Amino acid sequence: MHPISIAPLLIGPSTFLSTSLGQAGSAKGFEAALQVIEDVRNFKSEIGILYVNDFNRKVLTKMFHEYGLEFHELLNCRIYVYMWKGHPLAKREKITLEELKEYPCLSFEQGGNNSFYFAEEVLSTYEYKRLIKADDRATMLNLMVGLNGYTLCSGIICEDLNGSDYCAVKLDSDEIMTIGYVARKGVNISALGKKYLEEISRYKDKALK
Repeated sequence: MHPISIAPLLIGPSTFLSTSLGQAGSAKGFEAALQVIEDVRNFKSEIGILYVNDFNRKVLTKMFHEYGLEFHELLNCRIYVYMWKGHPLAKREKITLEELKEYPCLSFEQGGNNSFYFAEEVLSTYEYKRLIKADDRATMLNLMVGLNGYTLCSGIICEDLNGSDYCAVKLDSDEIMTIGYVARKGVNISALGKKYLEEISRYKDKALK
């Protein structure tokens, strides 16, 4: 069993985190949010990390109940625009969606499920002028540089993962995301899983800036 599954939107490109923790202390990797939920449900992952907001909360809560899962809140955060430091808007303190409309929004491919309730872009109902889907982090980062693309994320940046050529700028929005983890009801989290959750909780003070 892989200890952890993570959905992309949480850390870095589309790092709104939907992830699964795997064996040997390594995360299984970024996955579509629905796959994260399925992995925990089917005992492929011990915990899954994803985000909930006002738009998807009702649908996801119903699914958690049907699958025998529980959602545990870790932290709340605002939405940030993740882009390379050479982007024309990278030095702004805040960016509006109107200012972003001429640049392509980058999103992780959802696989076979296209429901916007499971979309990796947090503002999934917004009509983007250009929306490009990618299925791996390297492609996403290359498109940020080559096309001045951007993605929406939690603002929690991991330079060890993506390098130091990228930055997060606050989106001018009142939207709040709740990042948390799903686990099976009545099942104790392993020592490895608890350690992983402790590491994520360290970012709590960096949220809602």
